[in-house]
This record gives sequence, C-alpha cells and structure tokens, in this order.
Amino acid sequence: MPGTHPAASYLVCPPARLIDATIRPPGSKSYTNRALLLAGLAGGTSTLRGALFSDDTMHMARGLEALGFGVHADEAARTFTVTGGGGQIPTSRASIFVGNSGTTARFLAPMTALGRGSYELDGDEAMRVRPIQPLLDAMNALGARASSVRGNGCLPLRIDGGGFEGGTARMPGSISSQFFSALLMVGPALRRGIVLEVVGELVSKPYLEITAQAMTAFGATMTHDAYRRFEVAPGAYTATRYDVEPDASAASYFFAAAAVTGGRVIVSGLGSRSLQGDLGFVRLLERMGCRVHQTETETEVVGPAKLAGIEADMASLSDTAQTLAAIAPFASSPTRITKIGFIRKKETNRIAAVVTELHKLGIRAEEESDGLVVHPGTPRAGRVETYDDHRMAMSFSVLGLAAHGIDILNPACVSKTFPEYFRELEKLTGR
Repeated sequence: MPGTHPAASYLVCPPARLIDATIRPPGSKSYTNRALLLAGLAGGTSTLRGALFSDDTMHMARGLEALGFGVHADEAARTFTVTGGGGQIPTSRASIFVGNSGTTARFLAPMTALGRGSYELDGDEAMRVRPIQPLLDAMNALGARASSVRGNGCLPLRIDGGGFEGGTARMPGSISSQFFSALLMVGPALRRGIVLEVVGELVSKPYLEITAQAMTAFGATMTHDAYRRFEVAPGAYTATRYDVEPDASAASYFFAAAAVTGGRVIVSGLGSRSLQGDLGFVRLLERMGCRVHQTETETEVVGPAKLAGIEADMASLSDTAQTLAAIAPFASSPTRITKIGFIRKKETNRIAAVVTELHKLGIRAEEESDGLVVHPGTPRAGRVETYDDHRMAMSFSVLGLAAHGIDILNPACVSKTFPEYFRELEKLTGR
C-alpha cells in the first residue's frame, strides 16, 4: 500500500457499490509551497494550517532549513511553523536537494539569490532535464548571479548572492508560470522591486492569481496588466497564520471517479470562491454530461449514464489533462485536449506517456502538436507504466474504476503530492 509499504504495483478494483461520498483532499501543494516560501521571507513566526505533507512540500521545508530558517513540521496536525528572516537569508552557504520538486527548485532559486554567499541547488535525474534557463536569465537581468553548472539550462544550479536588486526583466511565458511566481514572490525583498514583462503567451494563468492571493495574505501586493506585465513594489512581508485550502488537482481524481462510474462526490472546503484554476475541471465534466453544483465552500459532481466527448483547451488547468484523458475512453465520441504542448516537459512527457499507456490498454489515441485525441473504447486489462509521475498513477487509477484488471506500476510515486491517495480511493469505492 503506498504510504505504508511500497509495492511494485497496485491493482485497481472497480467500486463495490455506487459511489456516494463526501471527501476533503489534502491541502493544496501550490498554496503550501508558496506559503512556506513567503513565511521564510516574512519577519516573525508564521503558522500554516491544513498544509500538504508530501515529498514536494517536505523538500521545500528542508530547503528552507538548509538556508537557516526555523521550520517545525507537525504532520499529525497538518501544520508548519516557520520563523522567517525578514527578507534576509540566514546562512551564507547551502547545498539544497529538491528531489523531483519543480516548485521547490524554481521558488528557491531567486530566494537564495537574496543571500550573501554561495548556494547550490540540485535534484534527481528527472529534475536535471527540466528547463530552468529562462528563470536564470531573468534573475541575472535583475542583478543576480545564477548559472546552470553543466551549462545545459537545467539543474544543478550555482547561485552567488549579492547584487540581486531587482528592476525590469522579460521572460517567455510559454514554459511555466512558476518562473513568474518565483520572481514575483521575492519582489518585496528587492531594493528596486520587480517588473516582469511576458514574451509570448503566458500558460497556467490561474496560478499567478494563487501567487497574488498568497502574497496578499503575507502583506504584499502584486499587480498585473492583463497578464502582460507584472509589478511588485519593494517592501516587506509580515508573519501570519495561514489556512491552506484543499488541493483542486487532487480533487480532480475524485470528481472524475464520480463521472466515470455514474456516482456522486462532494468535495468540501473547495467551492466557488477558490482561485485554483484546476477546479475548472468540473466545468469540463459538466460539458461531458455531469451535473455540477457549487456553493462557496464545496463542489458536488454527479456522473451521467454515459459521458460525451468534448474538445477542451486545457492551457489553464494542465495538471488535470491526464485525468480527462483517462476517462475519455468511456465517452460516446472522441475527446480532444488542446493547448498543453508544454506538459511534455513536466515530470515526464505527459502527452506521449498518456498516449502510450492508452495504446497498451487497447484504446486508440493520437498525439498532436499541442495535445492529444482519445477515442471511445473498452480498455483491456493491463499494467500501466507511471514514469515516476504521480499524475499518471492517479489518473489511470480512475480509468481502473470502470475497467477490470488495471494494474498501476510504482504506485508509491503518488507520495510526491498525495501520499494517502490509494487509501482515500479505497474509502471512496468501498474496497
């Protein structure tokens, strides 16, 4: 069982009864890692309640500890307590390992540049091929000294403190919105503040609203001009008590479970007032025939007798693209997912991985330049390779709720963002 005894595979069992459940997924990774960083930059001690405890958030917490910040983690209470440095980095030298956590690498790179010493960031082999050069170029344009040790625009990184004063920089928007969030969050600590201009189209825009909301909670303000120009004035963050809302990406698997089985799922703590872009996944399910009802604090999805195929631009909710692809075989017509070409450079090439694994299960699917098409079909039993990608494991487990014999390889990879996922899935299905 993932989260307890690592297993080579996990055989998904269809529900023992019609799904009818209310759940609360773990805290949002996006909010937790932003709040950890902001708490480190704030003056005083902050408490983060309802936080996510996973590989990614623990890498962030350990990275802050390596930089000399006081971090106390209480997993049972889902709470982090962080003593910040008021915009200063306590240590003059640190070597930080980020594992396979893109947010940790991207968020800590500008933060370490605030220091006065020399810092190194490295990760596992998957992180060593994920591009970060656009962020380094922007940092250097703002006075930092940051470089890819191997000269290939990826980790490991060397960052030498001193000179990072801020100003104006330009950055391509087509790779990751996290590059923008990373720089904007350190903006108040820079003598000149920061102005970022977007080159091309910016992907995953809702995540910038999450960044702005988190910054506001810690006492700073970020503004933008139609996602073309972002600005943060110099200032300071203030320690606070911060409540982390449930993760919308994690919730997508449970919403999809209702959709594909004709069941009903209510997710509490995640409603219409949430800024998480991935909650928009329920509107795609609605187009596929599901009934969706929302209040400010909860969202309900009821699955139809038969799903309908759709065409969906998922540029702003790409972390749920695999979830949609995994339920698409059960629709009455093909489903086309567009504007997600950039997810080829996530934990794995997510477009190629989905198409490959669907083919193994006898489902016709085609890769396109900016997405994929999935055709209706009946999945056959088979083993699903997860490519050490948590979202492959979770999305294809949903497919297994409506097909027999779906065996998920390396299920423990879900520990990256949702260590207890398979336990929660079993509660949902009555297995």
